[in-house]
Amino acid sequence: MKQDCCTESANANCRKTDFSTRLFKLVRTGLAIGISIVLVNACANPYKKDSAPKHKPATRVDRTEKVIPRAEPKSKYGNPTSYVVFGRRYFVLPSAKGYVEQGIASWYGTKFHGRRTSSGETYDMYAMTAAHKTLPLPTYARVTNKRNGRSIIVRINDRGPFHKNRIIDLSYAAATKLGIVTRGTGLVEVRAIDPRRSKNRDSTSTLVDVAEPEQATTQAAADKKVQIYVQVGAFRVRENAQKLSAQFGALNLGNVAVHGSELEGTPIYKVRIGPLDTVAQADKTVEKLTRLGHKDYKLVFEEPSN
Repeated sequence: MKQDCCTESANANCRKTDFSTRLFKLVRTGLAIGISIVLVNACANPYKKDSAPKHKPATRVDRTEKVIPRAEPKSKYGNPTSYVVFGRRYFVLPSAKGYVEQGIASWYGTKFHGRRTSSGETYDMYAMTAAHKTLPLPTYARVTNKRNGRSIIVRINDRGPFHKNRIIDLSYAAATKLGIVTRGTGLVEVRAIDPRRSKNRDSTSTLVDVAEPEQATTQAAADKKVQIYVQVGAFRVRENAQKLSAQFGALNLGNVAVHGSELEGTPIYKVRIGPLDTVAQADKTVEKLTRLGHKDYKLVFEEPSN
């Protein structure tokens, strides 16, 4: 029979031990909650409306300094091996080396201005910063707008966005310079920069400053036509792709077709929904897929062939 530690002679010490154990558990739980709060910054909250600044934002953005990549140690905060947000686990990359991804960028502004970022720094919507779900903090990256060719350098110091189909959350200033503030989102390429190898070459090449958000609207007519597809499957056998295409074609999701390509000399047949002209259309298509229980998809971005 197991003896109770709280005998008459050791009662006081046992109470101290029990209290210390409970205190440790509370502190540990509180620390875990604190880490979660830091990681899940305000840009994870989808219910509060964000906005651009109202008082002479163009002047402030015009004065925003360009980012010059430099070697920095990893932040003490915001770099766990993994973390969970809204029931989904994210794994932080051990290194940003070789990271390149195309996808949809969003931006965040006044709602988070002055709040703490996941790295512990204060968010400044007029600084050239960004949030990313998995890149180490901090990471320098070149972000290029695939529609108008504008390119900027940002310092990633925050976590987010936790929207399924967004790969990066830009500061208001960074989004303004890329010309996506008016639209709210943009199709971008994110390419990590190694400061030790770039020798600051990336800090000056092909940078375009935009003084006012309204200029992004006038630029729209000159934007490249980039088409969005929702890819729902890829097969080596054409018949299998055609079967899946027929299944999705019956679900009223829009145009569904099989696209042939090659991977290392092997034919690959991809089933895609589209083309879709806007991010909003892509979001609606993905929402329908989710309701139907189909979660195995990815967004693909292509410029139409001439």
